Amino acid sequence: MSKIKIAIAGCGGRMGKVLLDCVAQADDLVLHAALEHEGNALIGSDAGGGVKIISDVEAALQGADALIDFTRPEGTMEHLAICRRLGVNLVVGTTGLNAQQKAQLGAAAQDIGIVFAPNMSVGVNLVFKLLETASRVLAHGYDIEVIEAHHRHKVDAPSGTALGMGEVIARTLGRDLEQCAVYGREGVTGERDPSTIGFATVRGGDIVGDHTVLYAGIGERIEITHKASSRATFALGALRAARFLAENKAGLYDMQDVLSLK
Repeated sequence: MSKIKIAIAGCGGRMGKVLLDCVAQADDLVLHAALEHEGNALIGSDAGGGVKIISDVEAALQGADALIDFTRPEGTMEHLAICRRLGVNLVVGTTGLNAQQKAQLGAAAQDIGIVFAPNMSVGVNLVFKLLETASRVLAHGYDIEVIEAHHRHKVDAPSGTALGMGEVIARTLGRDLEQCAVYGREGVTGERDPSTIGFATVRGGDIVGDHTVLYAGIGERIEITHKASSRATFALGALRAARFLAENKAGLYDMQDVLSLK
């Protein structure tokens, strides 16, 4: 059986380096291309296995089976167009995409396979499933707060994972997250509106990613927590997504599809 040929965008970044290591250790995958933006000091260096880091996306993706992208929204959209043109599947771990950019993913999924998830961790996606059950059972009489913490270098807040958790909760409760989310409290805010979903954000140090959903009732609190200690959990999930796409037809999927949790 031939190996799945993987291209990695942003290979010099924190996630990119972990992805390179994980691909190198996988028996069924092979590094096909490693990408960095033009002018990056790593251009021309060896990413592993004799694969040189380049900035020419179109050249890099020729013959690739899948591109794994944990970069920035504008870069991901550029890569998406090229993947669609060349018929290369795409695994998107990029956070901070707006509604229009998400719609572009959906349009491209008519021609290629795309896995798009706010978090590629197997554990986090299991938590998403647990949140559906918890939110149904605790729909009345419990205030819901999402607390997340990440390293000092993270540029978006709340995290894509925290928002994903909020979306799962809101959907289960029949609410619109855009209408019920509260992203910050300061001063005299008045009593808490029981229909809201609160978000609290912490940034500091080298925290890989902690997420807790708190259901606070009268006389008890229920907390569902996931803590990541290594970026390898996200990388391994992304590789699992690439394997999934190799065996499925074009379409827009998430990690719930990959893990058969739907």
